[in-house]
Amino acid sequence: MITRFALFEGSIKEGMTERFRKAVTDRLVPLWTQFPGNTDVRVMFGEERDAGAPEFPLILAISYPSTEVMALALTSDVRNQSKAITGVIVAEFFEGRIHHHVTEAAEYKA
Repeated sequence: MITRFALFEGSIKEGMTERFRKAVTDRLVPLWTQFPGNTDVRVMFGEERDAGAPEFPLILAISYPSTEVMALALTSDVRNQSKAITGVIVAEFFEGRIHHHVTEAAEYKA
């Protein structure tokens, strides 16, 4: 399984946390779940962090069965729509940068 993470590194503008989360949930999650071929979408809002650690108010993880399927999703119309809406939401609520990381997962049961 391949997972592509979008790490929102920075901060939410003062007093805008709930509005930011609602905008993500209402406007972006419906698009992210439509990315072709994804197996799951996880949206994680930052709550706590270690002293001195960078702030990540949002981490998005979308998993795919392969890099080929992920590549198709990244060129899809729905992904382009989500990029446009993300730009609007970021401009209104977020100060920082967004970077992406692709991982290959191995799961181990406890």
